[in-house]
Amino acid sequence: MLIVHSIKREQILNYNRRKAVEYAHKWALGRNPRFYDFEQIGGDCTNYASQTIYAGSNIMNYTPHTGWYYIDINNRSPSWTGVAFLYHFLVNNVSVGPFAEEVDVKDIQPGDIVQLSFNKDGVFNHSPVVVKTGPIPSIDNILVSAHSIDRDNYPLSNYEAEYIRYIHIKGVRKFL
Repeated sequence: MLIVHSIKREQILNYNRRKAVEYAHKWALGRNPRFYDFEQIGGDCTNYASQTIYAGSNIMNYTPHTGWYYIDINNRSPSWTGVAFLYHFLVNNVSVGPFAEEVDVKDIQPGDIVQLSFNKDGVFNHSPVVVKTGPIPSIDNILVSAHSIDRDNYPLSNYEAEYIRYIHIKGVRKFL
């Protein structure tokens, strides 16, 4: 009896920051009808951030419970709409889809995500998308777009956050 094992080859693709930023600007003040608007049931910021990441990656991870995907309001991963879940997916993903690392502010780029905590408890509850930075990124020269309170080209420094974490999308993993 011959047993054949298929070996999956990993391919790392570039994250298309231009497409992510274009998408962010296009939908910052509106809603893409392909996705449910979560505004009235907890907020739409991470849903919007995920849509933007998807525009730049073009690959979802359909792993039940731990992946990152959206099919419809009733068939989506927690990481698609949950602030903490998105963070944990991106920084821990070793499978298909986008992957990231938490970085210092100076390493953030357009198309990346920042997450904000407005309380001293350190619970992060907002996920704006970086759309522009200065030559050396700092809180004073980063512009973001976001949903929940819709914003585009909004100075990150205008938020009154207790804590900010910077999530840099490193690439997109695909298996052949």
